[in-house]
Amino acid sequence: MSEHKELKVEDIKKEAEEKRCPVQKTMYYMEKFLADQMCGKCFPCSLGSYEVKIRLKGIQSGQGTEADIFILRRIAQEMMEASRCKKGKDTAKFILEWMDTGVFSEHIEGICRDKECLAFMEYRIVPERCVMCGECKVICRYDAIIGEKKKPYLSGYLPFEIRQRRCTKCGECVAVCPTGAIELTNVMDDVKVKV
Repeated sequence: MSEHKELKVEDIKKEAEEKRCPVQKTMYYMEKFLADQMCGKCFPCSLGSYEVKIRLKGIQSGQGTEADIFILRRIAQEMMEASRCKKGKDTAKFILEWMDTGVFSEHIEGICRDKECLAFMEYRIVPERCVMCGECKVICRYDAIIGEKKKPYLSGYLPFEIRQRRCTKCGECVAVCPTGAIELTNVMDDVKVKV
């Protein structure tokens, strides 16, 4: 029976590795670990795992701070030393694996290189590629896209644009755009340009 549980932890790790973003990988691992594998017999692992999940949610949603990274590292080190079973120690290793990559610090700055943390991302229409067909506006259930469909022999159209406050980042507009004019970009890319 214990071999089966050990195998399941490895399965969780493999599933987590399918994500591109290390913050997403760690969050996925922690959620599955808490739901299925944690026994709760030792405090460093049981309390630490829940605190890690809370801190990761903050980082993932754009609310994280450098203090969160410091605390994550400290919790993982405590789990590594004081967890009574291999599962807790393996979880700590998985967290620490990604701590040294600098990706967590980038998330604190509002950057997700892998474009998986939607709090840091926006869909934008690239005007040079947009043929003003209006397919994106038609598919958008949230009225997040404004603009006018192009008609022959007329000019002065309002170009298509995504209203970020209404956009739910569902990606349906990307799927219907015939020219690939809609891109997922880091919010901070625009801020850097403006500075």
